[in-house]
Amino acid sequence: MIDFELLAKSPVFMGLTPDRLSGIFEDVHYQIKRFDKNELVVHAGDECSSLVIVLSGSVKGEMADYTGKTIKIEDIEAPRPLAAAFLFGKNNRFPVTVLANNEVELLYIPKPEFLKLLQKDQRILTNYLNSISSRAQFLSSRIKFLSFKTIRQKIAHYLLDLAGDRLAVVELPLSQAQLAEFFGVTRPALARAMGEMDQEGFIEVQRRSVRILDKQKMNDLLKG
Repeated sequence: MIDFELLAKSPVFMGLTPDRLSGIFEDVHYQIKRFDKNELVVHAGDECSSLVIVLSGSVKGEMADYTGKTIKIEDIEAPRPLAAAFLFGKNNRFPVTVLANNEVELLYIPKPEFLKLLQKDQRILTNYLNSISSRAQFLSSRIKFLSFKTIRQKIAHYLLDLAGDRLAVVELPLSQAQLAEFFGVTRPALARAMGEMDQEGFIEVQRRSVRILDKQKMNDLLKG
């Protein structure tokens, strides 16, 4: 059975009360599936025929970079949807391979049933459009990231993205091990590249705090 208290916190159903959700789901067919840690949830290229929402646990999306190396795209935790932007369209297939990080429960709402929900409450439609727009922007940024060939370019892009237009100092939200996995490189290789950039005057690193010393130099690095 669906936990509607949790589902009300999902980006797709924000603004709807648990009671409202319970009511509109009364005649909607859905399925809940469970996966064990490290179990394959979906393979890149599989058809996306249902809206899938994480009910408990978390999953990770992975894809290969230009060398064929596996890169983690992101972790997706409850109650976020998976690949919502790929439910409709001519080529509605999952763009990434999805694996369970731990024991996971996923809610599957078939496309025809989700269309019913979109017609029942305009807020769901608005939320869905906002959600897929945000995901499209994220994936565009991630694909650009994967196009960089060197670790230094990836570091520069990541830090400049965190800093935006104003910040000169950023706090890394990920540990070095997590960042290495995110970049698809080894931890020693990442540490070595960051150390070199520190010595060469690109950045100043103090644990998780990184000061960008020369943004122009960083941008020039991205141009290859």
